[in-house]
Amino acid sequence: MPSDAPSIDPAVDAALLPALIAPGRTALLVIDVQEDFCAPQGAAGRWGVDLGRFEAPLGRIQALIGAARAASATIVFVRVISSPETDSTALRALHAAKGRPPAALAVCRAGTPGARYYQVGPEPGDLEIEKRLYSSFAGTDLDTQLRGRGIDTLLVTGFTTECCVDSTVRDAFHRDYHCVLVADACAAYEPALHDGALAALSKNCALLTETGDVLAAWQADVRGS
Repeated sequence: MPSDAPSIDPAVDAALLPALIAPGRTALLVIDVQEDFCAPQGAAGRWGVDLGRFEAPLGRIQALIGAARAASATIVFVRVISSPETDSTALRALHAAKGRPPAALAVCRAGTPGARYYQVGPEPGDLEIEKRLYSSFAGTDLDTQLRGRGIDTLLVTGFTTECCVDSTVRDAFHRDYHCVLVADACAAYEPALHDGALAALSKNCALLTETGDVLAAWQADVRGS
């Protein structure tokens, strides 16, 4: 490994997970698993992004959703729903300064297929949060919804690691939530971005875990109930 590679903290001891992510106080966050970000026919696919590295994390997210349902943990589906009217001035200016065409803003537009969930979806009783930009907390009632359910711990998955996942974890930490990031159930379009985000978050805001350890922890909880 190159000496300048990001240093990622090790995963939390699996033996500690059952207590850390007890289903009664934990919400599984599924962030931006949408066609425009993940599907070949979506915006990222049309831009020529290699979506192959999303396949395995998506399968793990599906497994985690199933485990959360079995354990009666809260599941929160978060997605971007944008429109020209809600594009922020800062976002438009950023794109313009980078020389990106106006069409680059047209991602996850309301009423378009790109805004749909991709290979996952909520069921009755799940929470759904619609956001305009990156953080799942900015301009939404996610904090109120979680507090109302007695949630103090977030198990975070989704796309992309360095953008919406990172922003959400940082905002959650600043709102005094315990953050556990499922490192192999999130991804970025570039491996270096994924690794860099994991390194920064693991140093400052979150514990890291892996899907297999979460599944084992929740299966143990179900067997013990």
